[in-house]
Amino acid sequence: MKKGILVFLLILLTVGFSWAAGKAETTGSTEPVVLRLAETHPADYPTTQGDYEFARLVEERTNGRIKIEVYPGRQLGEEKAVIEQVQFGAIDFTRVSISPLAAFAPDFNALQMPYLYRSAEHMWQVLNSPIGDEFLNSLEPSNFVGLSWYDSGARSFYNSVRPIKSVADLKGLKIRVQESALMVGLVEALGAVATPMPFGEVYSAIQTGVIDGAENNWPSYYSTSHYEVAKYYTLDEHTRVPEITIASKISMDKLSLEDQKIIKQAAKDSMDFQIKAWAAYEKVAEDAVIANGNEIYRLPDNAEFQAAMQPLYDALSPDLQKVVEKVRAVGK
Repeated sequence: MKKGILVFLLILLTVGFSWAAGKAETTGSTEPVVLRLAETHPADYPTTQGDYEFARLVEERTNGRIKIEVYPGRQLGEEKAVIEQVQFGAIDFTRVSISPLAAFAPDFNALQMPYLYRSAEHMWQVLNSPIGDEFLNSLEPSNFVGLSWYDSGARSFYNSVRPIKSVADLKGLKIRVQESALMVGLVEALGAVATPMPFGEVYSAIQTGVIDGAENNWPSYYSTSHYEVAKYYTLDEHTRVPEITIASKISMDKLSLEDQKIIKQAAKDSMDFQIKAWAAYEKVAEDAVIANGNEIYRLPDNAEFQAAMQPLYDALSPDLQKVVEKVRAVGK
């Protein structure tokens, strides 16, 4: 008799646990899922502002079930190390330049080619087209999930020696570049002397004459105070290298398909906010530099500069040349 009662109680407990488990699966845990996003820029930078908007939308649309904590200012490490941690699921999200991702998806090299885009509008037409989606999806075999594109403006030349109004004006100038074969090739094709150097050393190097100038976007030219030692800024806009928000596939696969969909849509919906934040930040930088009395020259036509890049395009693999052709065909 006692044995029968014990069996009955065990059955009741099993049913109770099964019901409770089923209810937990239906309603979800009361504790929110907390995910981490690594950002190299400071909290007030436009890309970081885009990160915060992405996090806000995810929390709002999941009713607080999923929270994304943003860690700005390299708190979780330098860009390369962070990308590796995202790949292995130690960090859930990051926002990075597309440059380092070319090591995982070589087609990304095509999007960085000099004078590739006719304008900012052309770039966004490409990124918001099926071509852009193909690039986002191409990261999955490397254990990343491409989520969205962010703006980082266009890079142009500045120096302390003379205005640059033609390719001839670049001849012999020592120009700092990133440690990138593409950027070295770009500068050398224009007749300047490419000088790879850590970004933090550029100000003193221009000031002391070790180099004559560098190349970057409006906000970087201003926020680093390079405009103080390099008064000539030529807007040739030789490259537009978009930023990208990526997730760890390992982290995403732990979430329900519904939550993955919410995250992907929130990332895309944060793009407009970030693009507007970038434009506003860019305007602040431009106004401050002009007020300082710097000499700004806007190239009326970059055909001469673009023609000098032909050897770089000829050196591309046939597959990358096809990608370039597809990009250039957008909007024509």
